[in-house]
Amino acid sequence: MKSVNKYLINGSFDQVISPLDRGFAYGDGIFRTMRMCNSLPDCWPQHYQKLVADCAAIGIVCPSAELLMSDLQQLFAIDEIAVAKIVITRGDGARGYAPPAITTPMRVVIKSAMPQYKSNQLVNGVNLHLCDLKIAHQPKLAGIKHLNRLENVMARMEWHDETIFDGLLLDQQGGVIECTMSNVFARVGNTLMTPDLSQCGVSGITRQRIIGLATVLKLNVVIANISLDELLQADEVVICNSLFGAFQVSKIGNTIMPKQGLAKTIRSVLAL
Repeated sequence: MKSVNKYLINGSFDQVISPLDRGFAYGDGIFRTMRMCNSLPDCWPQHYQKLVADCAAIGIVCPSAELLMSDLQQLFAIDEIAVAKIVITRGDGARGYAPPAITTPMRVVIKSAMPQYKSNQLVNGVNLHLCDLKIAHQPKLAGIKHLNRLENVMARMEWHDETIFDGLLLDQQGGVIECTMSNVFARVGNTLMTPDLSQCGVSGITRQRIIGLATVLKLNVVIANISLDELLQADEVVICNSLFGAFQVSKIGNTIMPKQGLAKTIRSVLAL
C-alpha cells in the first residue's frame, strides 16, 4: 500500500513550503491537473510538453520528466484512479517583485480524489452559469496555466446552485473565452469553433487534442473570436477538460441549447 500522504514537496513527504516562495507570495509559477491510473498520468507527453512551455513562457526551468514521474509514482498506488496536480514555482526569493538572478524551482505534486460525475451529465449534458466577471486581456500570459487564478476564483463564487456545472467567462469586449475550469467548443454545421486565446484564457491539452482530431471528427476546426450571441445560436456547444473529457452543454444562463451528441463522439475519440 502507498502512503496516505496527499502531497510531495520537492520529492519529500516531510518538506514544507517556505513563506519566501514566490509561488506563495506572487503566484509566480504554473500548474497542471491530470487523471492518474495505474500510477501513470493520462496523456503525459502532452501534459509535460505544456509544463515545459508554460514554465519557459515565464522564465522558469521545468523539472525533468523523469523527476516528476518519480514523484507521481511515489505518491499514487498502482490500482488507484485519482487526480494529480503538479505545481511548479520559481522558488524562494527576497521581498520585491524582481526575481533573483538564480533560483531553484520548487515542485509540488498533490493527490486528490477523482470527481464523481453524475450519469445524467453524460446523457443530458450540463448547465453553465453566465459569469458577471469579465476576463482581462494580457497577451504575455495568454494560454498559460499560471498560478494567478483569482479571476476564476471570483467567478466561481458567483453561484451556489448544484445544478450548475461550470461558469462561462467572457472578456471585456463580450467575447467568449472559456469556462472557469474548462475550454469551449461550438459546432455550426460542419465547422467546430473554439475561442481565440491569444489575448487571455488557458489553452488546455484536451482542447488541443480535440483540435488535432478534426479529421477523425469529420469537422473543420476554426479558432476564432466568438460572440455570446454566436455561441447561443450554435447547433451545439461542448466543454472539455482533462478529467471529464467532454460534456454536452444543455443550458447557458437562461438559454436552452439543442440536445445533440457531439460530446459523446468526442469522448469516444479521445479514448482511442
